[in-house]
Amino acid sequence: MNTVLQNVFDAYGGPDRWRGLTTLTARITYGGPFWELKGRADFVGTDRVEAELQTQRIRSYQESSCFTLDFDKHADRIAITDADGATVEKLDHPRRTFAGLTAFTGWSRAQTAYFRSYATWHYLVEPYLFSWDRVEISEIAPWEEDGQKWRGFAATFPPSLDTHNRTQLYYFDDQGRLRRMDYQPEVVDYFPVAHYISGHQTVDGVLVATQRRVHARNADRSADYSWASITLDLFDIEVQ
Repeated sequence: MNTVLQNVFDAYGGPDRWRGLTTLTARITYGGPFWELKGRADFVGTDRVEAELQTQRIRSYQESSCFTLDFDKHADRIAITDADGATVEKLDHPRRTFAGLTAFTGWSRAQTAYFRSYATWHYLVEPYLFSWDRVEISEIAPWEEDGQKWRGFAATFPPSLDTHNRTQLYYFDDQGRLRRMDYQPEVVDYFPVAHYISGHQTVDGVLVATQRRVHARNADRSADYSWASITLDLFDIEVQ
């Protein structure tokens, strides 16, 4: 195994430790103007999230609305239920519903729930996800920023996983901690972003990122720091 990648795995607790876990739970506060731009200002706030770690499934309880968002890739479905368990909205094959939409098209509640669900699941499972079958990893040129040099990897994901786009770039510091991700979400018409990670917490032997900021990416690949379109802050993290 590439020694840099091994350093990354070691920093996050190692694949063997992650394989012995079933779920990661946390409260996540979501912010940023992106949600209002999509006509879903009601998605700003705090969710209680439970992510399965061995399959792409995630359930989120919105504290503001008392709705539960349940995404299951195996079933290829996003479902939203209310406090009584009644279905509010449901989409089968949700990725297909974004065909033909632009970066400025508004989204339904179910489409927004789908985007947030698959994205959050990835954020919680990476970089353990790099050890999964059919995920292809290759080292790329490092990224230099503010006097720092971060080692880079390209990860290509199989169609069996929903992600922003098929190949994404990841940059890690000397401690093996993820610092930046570059991708172009298909569901937002491939709008380029630079996603920064600045906080980490060790929970029961595994490392979890606790603060994320998503910025527009300029043509020279620098980040537009004048605003963060999406923010995530994690707390009350548990694994089992």
